[in-house]
Amino acid sequence: MSGRGLVIRRQFDVEEMSFETDAVAIDYAAVLGGKLRLKQPTQAVAQVILSEAAINRAFEADLVKQHLVKVDRPELTSLSGGEPISFRTVEIQLLADNQVKISAQTDLPNCQDVPIRLTATLEIEKRRRIGFKRPQFDAETVPEAMRGLSETVSLAFAQILDSMVDLDRFDLDGVMLRLNRLETQGKKLVFSGYAQIEHFPGNG
Repeated sequence: MSGRGLVIRRQFDVEEMSFETDAVAIDYAAVLGGKLRLKQPTQAVAQVILSEAAINRAFEADLVKQHLVKVDRPELTSLSGGEPISFRTVEIQLLADNQVKISAQTDLPNCQDVPIRLTATLEIEKRRRIGFKRPQFDAETVPEAMRGLSETVSLAFAQILDSMVDLDRFDLDGVMLRLNRLETQGKKLVFSGYAQIEHFPGNG
């Protein structure tokens, strides 16, 4: 099965998704009783393609923004007088070899519009997390007077992104999702992986 132009939870755009399952054994006795139930677990191999534009739109989704608003981390609150800080105008540019360029902004008590500029490498961890590894501060587009502050905030922001994308947070009842591979291809990010389906959500 495959689809294009899909929207997940009304806020996450998927350019293309395809999957192929093992043989699926349905319990027809349960169907007659009004329930959809598997006789045995099944697996599906999947590929998901996200566009760069869709990734950037996802930073406006509620599930993502909650991790970027009122962030309370010691390395950041030490700069803000103990107050949590928020990040905005997040933009990711996909580069070759699983590299990404990241920009954003934040405000501190004595400094507005602090620029965040860095590059990082996307990697899969334990088949369930997408990490932003080996972050490097990009000083070229930051005014010299702000570079020290901007570097501190940029590297802290990389740590926030690194801990944010965990598939276990999105697992459905009875469905385990795992990633095998990811790759940047021009302005697209391509994932391949699998789902193990023990039972349909809500039909244990």
